[in-house]
Amino acid sequence: MKIITSADNPRFRALLKLAQSSRERRDAGLSLLDGIHLVAAYAEHIGAPDEIVLNRGGAENAEVVELLARLKVDNALLLSDALFRQLSSVATPTGIIAVVPTPRVAAPQTLQGASVWLEDIQDPGNVGSILRSAAAAGMATVCLSRHSVHAWSPRVLRAGMGAHFALRVIEGVDLQKLAQGYAGRIIATGTGQGKTVFDADLRGDVALLFGNEGAGLSPALAALAHQTVHIPMPGRAESLNVGAAAAVCLFERVRQLQLQ
Repeated sequence: MKIITSADNPRFRALLKLAQSSRERRDAGLSLLDGIHLVAAYAEHIGAPDEIVLNRGGAENAEVVELLARLKVDNALLLSDALFRQLSSVATPTGIIAVVPTPRVAAPQTLQGASVWLEDIQDPGNVGSILRSAAAAGMATVCLSRHSVHAWSPRVLRAGMGAHFALRVIEGVDLQKLAQGYAGRIIATGTGQGKTVFDADLRGDVALLFGNEGAGLSPALAALAHQTVHIPMPGRAESLNVGAAAAVCLFERVRQLQLQ
């Protein structure tokens, strides 16, 4: 295990650039997984990370030690607590960060099967929550428009809680073009429009569309939907958070599939 205590160490400086700059992560094609849960999820679905970084607490944590032994990692970097805190994006670091290649999935010309489409969603917590719900509901693919938040940012990764690695996450998708060639049914979500989500048929090959937090779906994309549904809200709230709305729709689909 290599020990680093100086902020001038070249490897630490390279890691710090990755931690601080989304452009650096995009250019390098790398992501940082901060915490035991994320690293373990990556190991379960994909395998050993490219690099493991620890602080003293992480190196002495029984769960971390067991994980590293299972992955046969014997060349982790050990940083002083002060240096590790500069890399970590969480208030209370768990002592382990992994450097992994960011999966690059080309935007498809056509798409088959059920999927979730996100148009211009900006909040990292919302995107992470939707990815987590999609994975839990058994969806395989989530497509994000060009102006959605970067799915592999540290905040989205934390909110996703490992869901990224159970999904095919496709970024930079022209959703209008994709909709024109989609063989399944496209179902848009709106406020008070169309059938309720509980009365609509969400089974089979469907694309569930969710739009920007403030503006909703663009008129051009909404016009390509085969059906628009809404979530009934008998209470006094005007709308639901998009992450909560997605969860309702996804698990209504699960309920309907179980009744088949």
